[in-house]
Amino acid sequence: MPELLSVALVCASTLLAKDCSRDTAHDVIVSPARTPMECLMHGQTVAAAAGLPGDDAHYLKITCERRRHADAAPGRAS
Repeated sequence: MPELLSVALVCASTLLAKDCSRDTAHDVIVSPARTPMECLMHGQTVAAAAGLPGDDAHYLKITCERRRHADAAPGRAS
C-alpha cells in the first residue's frame, strides 16, 4: 500500500498559500502515491483531469501527506 497521499487543494486567489489547507480549500482531491515525485505529478494530473477552475479567482496547491494507518488507532491492544 502506498505510504503517501497526493492532496490537490483548490483555493481562492484571495487566500495566502500558507493558509490554503483542507479546511479552507474549495475543493480537495486525494489520491495514493508511491514516491514524493509521483505525489506532486499525480496531484497536478488528477486536478487537470477533474476540470478544476483555471481562472484568476482560484489556484491549485499540491501537498503530499503520509498515510495514517488504522493500526495506530487508540484503544487497540498491542
